[in-house]
Amino acid sequence: MKSDSFKDFVMDQLSDLRRVSCRSMFGGYGLYRGVVFFGIIHKGRLYFKTSSITAPAYLARGMTPFRPNAKQTLKTYYEVPVDIVEDQEQLTAWAEQAARSKGQGRKRG
Repeated sequence: MKSDSFKDFVMDQLSDLRRVSCRSMFGGYGLYRGVVFFGIIHKGRLYFKTSSITAPAYLARGMTPFRPNAKQTLKTYYEVPVDIVEDQEQLTAWAEQAARSKGQGRKRG
């Protein structure tokens, strides 16, 4: 079930980040900056796209990759620590890094 209140909170926290939008997907929401897909909101948790440069910050905090079901794990999307989600300035910085991660999928069309 989608958590609209958490999605609304995340979008409010990211209000200083230009061109951020949110779309329904995965039984949750996908976060985009322009056409760049960089985050997932699923079951009250936030996940950001990582790279070899940013992943260590998530791993050092014991964060786990996005696992939409028992058979699938997206190892390039890691849960964002709660203290980061709650700190607007830090969350914006982490979101900017996620949106710049190499190998981003882009919307076609």
